[in-house]
Amino acid sequence: MSDDGRVALRIALADDQALVRSGLKALLAGFETLEVTVEADDGQALLDALLVSQVDVVLSDIRMPGLDGLGLVRALRERGDATPVVLLTTFDDAVLPLRAAEAGAQGFLLKDASPEDLLEAITRVAAGETLLAPVPTDPVRARYAYRDQSAPTDTFSEREVSILRLLAGGYSNREIAKAVFLSEGTVKNYVSDILDKLGTRDRTRAVLKAITLRII
Repeated sequence: MSDDGRVALRIALADDQALVRSGLKALLAGFETLEVTVEADDGQALLDALLVSQVDVVLSDIRMPGLDGLGLVRALRERGDATPVVLLTTFDDAVLPLRAAEAGAQGFLLKDASPEDLLEAITRVAAGETLLAPVPTDPVRARYAYRDQSAPTDTFSEREVSILRLLAGGYSNREIAKAVFLSEGTVKNYVSDILDKLGTRDRTRAVLKAITLRII
């Protein structure tokens, strides 16, 4: 618990390099609002540990032997675990943020990000936001540019943008409903409104157009 009475966020940490993992743990220990309660040297070990230990945010290296960070996120989502995940990498690859989002991650950061950036990412994803930066996004937008770049028929509310980001993460209506504390029927209505505003027929086209138009 922090000095102002707030309960620290529980963090699960996965990295196959012991020195890097120790360094990250020491770095996170410097923030009184964070506490590493689970750690592992690969994705499978962390996946197993999370069956018996609840955490608020998972922080994982994206490239590990065996089950990597992307595989870890997919496995969590497949078993219905919606715990927010922030993926870390030393590889400045413009396509990785989209792959991270498609797997179901909420955050993506380079390992050379500042401690303050890391704290902000963890805090924001724990609050339900999506943070797939700072990495170059223009190449990602160019690669996945949607052919129809006409303007939406109306503006998007903050709630609709949040749902669009979860759609980009591959979440189902049921999973989105759980994440944003709405009924599944209400989420279905939101998704229908989003498709109408974008003039698209399905969720994939909606996400691609939203990325192209910088809505998300």
